[in-house]
Amino acid sequence: MAWSQKQFIFALTMVVTGSINTLSTKWADNIESEGSDGQVRRFEHPFVQACAMFLGEFLCLLAFKAVYYHLRRKNNGAEDRHDLVQGNRQFSPFILFVPAMCDMLATSIMYVGLNLTYPSSFQLLRGSVIIFVAILSVAFLNRTLVKREWFGIAFIMLGLVVVGMSDVLSNDNTGSQYTRNNVITGDLLIILAQIITAVQMVYEEYYVTALNIPALQAVGWEGFFGFSVLGSLLLPMYFIHVMYPFNGNAHGVLEDLPDALAQLANNYQLIIAICGMIVSIAFFNFAGISVTKEISATTRMVLDSVRTLVVWMVSLLLVWQKFHYLQLIGFAGLLFGMCLYNDIFVLQAYRRVRVALLLRIGRQSADGMSEVIINRQADEPDR
Repeated sequence: MAWSQKQFIFALTMVVTGSINTLSTKWADNIESEGSDGQVRRFEHPFVQACAMFLGEFLCLLAFKAVYYHLRRKNNGAEDRHDLVQGNRQFSPFILFVPAMCDMLATSIMYVGLNLTYPSSFQLLRGSVIIFVAILSVAFLNRTLVKREWFGIAFIMLGLVVVGMSDVLSNDNTGSQYTRNNVITGDLLIILAQIITAVQMVYEEYYVTALNIPALQAVGWEGFFGFSVLGSLLLPMYFIHVMYPFNGNAHGVLEDLPDALAQLANNYQLIIAICGMIVSIAFFNFAGISVTKEISATTRMVLDSVRTLVVWMVSLLLVWQKFHYLQLIGFAGLLFGMCLYNDIFVLQAYRRVRVALLLRIGRQSADGMSEVIINRQADEPDR
């Protein structure tokens, strides 16, 4: 079925804004600016960046409130019929506190990892969340995985191994941040973050899904809690000294907020990158929810894979990383595994090819039988 213009716009918005979010985050990591100590260095402030992301998610709550009150003013019950705001609005927001804390931990760890590894690897390794969600669903949600899903998980694991190998073999010895140890550490941190994200998803499925909370409102509340808690933790983080490679700020601490603000003030490009993160994550969540409602959740998964390809191609164009054929193989394995796990395209294509081959064989057999009958009739003597 062909997409409508509205559906195409939502899909394109999701791919573009999702790609911009990852690329703007990595762009900020690569920008150099004068810090609070007068030294020029890269912007290595993952927790400040995570706060910016949560601020973007919080904008979804403001958008939800704006749409809801706009529809409510019509006095015709439109607020109970509109896709973006319909659902259960009478719930305690604190039910979303636990997933918000999981999101806070996962996002912060991922951004630390992104400081150390390639943006394409960051995007590809996020696909490992399917493995951990499946395992936790079997353990805590009493879910049974079918053979198709196990095969999908196997291909995803194979793709992740190939991506990891490509990162190790692409070791950069030119003195940049992409040393072998840094890249391996970054990759492992991103995978760790996916375990926490899987816990978040299973919790949401067990406790939140049944409440029928509007998705835009749920994302907004998680953004509010994440921004509030992580923003408060920036103060004690200033007094926690850490070792290399996590101490790339002015005072060698876990997070140096004064140094981050000084670098932002001294380079307008950083302000553009951070604003790009905030705006893109807000539109990405909005577009993702709209794609799920207008098309399907499986389409959203496919589009997220397209975003991974876009990030990889742009990273190559900007020379943020070097091309390695293993990454292409890893991407293919991950994409095939995700499609197989979610029953997207793979089995349908297999069934169509099988049916086409059977029909072709059937036609050839029928034609052959007809030819035999004709030959027999021709060989029979006239009676």
